[in-house]
Amino acid sequence: MAKGTYVDGFVIPIPKKNTAKYKKMAQEGAKIWKQFGALEYKECILDDPNQPHVKFTFPKMAKAKSGETVWFSFIVFKSRQHRDAVNKKVMAYFEKKYSKEAMKDMPFDMKRMAYAGFKVIVNA
Repeated sequence: MAKGTYVDGFVIPIPKKNTAKYKKMAQEGAKIWKQFGALEYKECILDDPNQPHVKFTFPKMAKAKSGETVWFSFIVFKSRQHRDAVNKKVMAYFEKKYSKEAMKDMPFDMKRMAYAGFKVIVNA
């Protein structure tokens, strides 16, 4: 893992039928975020949801419905300031490339996406 000090993290329930569409969107996102300076870009699909020793799993947290799976995604940056600068460029790129109408055609419900910025405390 790159030695960044700031991470944007996402948890998104996505209909399984939209997996290919989301993967294609994520591949474009990875290319653009990296082009504008992100150190790493990861998109991870839930593989092992059965954790008997944990009461609150990712599917529960994401309120995943039948026919949905959970994706955990993160982008690594040098700092929060670096994140802000990169994200500003990324958002400008996507606003220029896609109409607002096209942005509404996402393969998941944007209102159910969890997102936050995280300061890295341990980086081994």
